[in-house]
Order: sequence, then structure tokens, then C-alpha cells
Amino acid sequence: MGFSWLGLAVSVSMMLPNLLLLVLPPRPPVPRVSVSAPLSWTERLGQALCVAVPVCTAPGSIAVGWGVVLGVAVLGYWLLWARYARHRTPFALFGRVWGVPVPMAVLPVVAFLSTGLFLGAFWICAAAVVLAIGHIPISLQRARALALA
Repeated sequence: MGFSWLGLAVSVSMMLPNLLLLVLPPRPPVPRVSVSAPLSWTERLGQALCVAVPVCTAPGSIAVGWGVVLGVAVLGYWLLWARYARHRTPFALFGRVWGVPVPMAVLPVVAFLSTGLFLGAFWICAAAVVLAIGHIPISLQRARALALA
């Protein structure tokens, strides 16, 4: 354990754009879906872990190639948020991009997994897996409710 500036930067860069939902809610609103409590808890736990674990995990051996994947994932995520800010539709949140279902759920998982691999930090990868188990299925359910998946 230890502090990681890069972990802090990744956590902030992946969570900060979500604040747009507070000031620019989607029009029309995203329909509510019935989600099992364990799946909902897993999603929230994964989100909390992906904020905290990268920050308090000191880097191990750096694998530069995974840094490229991390950079592409973060850039792609920010570009999708820019698309959302422009259109403010549920499709912009949950629609496919280049055939990838719910890319705004997939890219954070890719970003946190690649952060763990880049920094040689198993715990960050584990946090990303927990996030994937909860966040991707719930996002797919929302996309199906919108008839997007």
C-alpha cells in the first residue's frame, strides 16, 4: 500500500465526468430498471473501489504498453462524455459505438484494468473486475429498456 499520483489522476479523470449528469440530465430521462440488490451493491462497491484502490496502491513495475491502452480508454471515455454533453440523450449514455454495447460502462473497466496492469498492481485489477461484474450488466439492462441493446 502507498499513495499513487497516477492512480489519483485516473480515478478523478474517470469519475469527474459523471458530474455532468447532475447539471445536464438526459432528455428524456433514463427509464428505471429493476436491478437485483446484490448486483446493485456490486456496482456501487466496484465504483467505490475504483475510486479508492488506485489512489492508495503504490506502483510496482511499470508496463508501458498498458499505459497506451489506459490513455486510449480515458480519451475515448471523455469523448463519449463530450458526445453526451452535446446531445443529452439516453442513447448518448447507453448506445453502441463501433459495435461495442454500453461503451460508457465498458471503457471505465478497461481504464481501471489497464491502470492495474500498467502499474503492476493486482488490487486495481481486482477492483476493475468488481466494477465490471456490477456496472456492465446494469448498463446493459438500461440499454435494453431503451431498446438499444
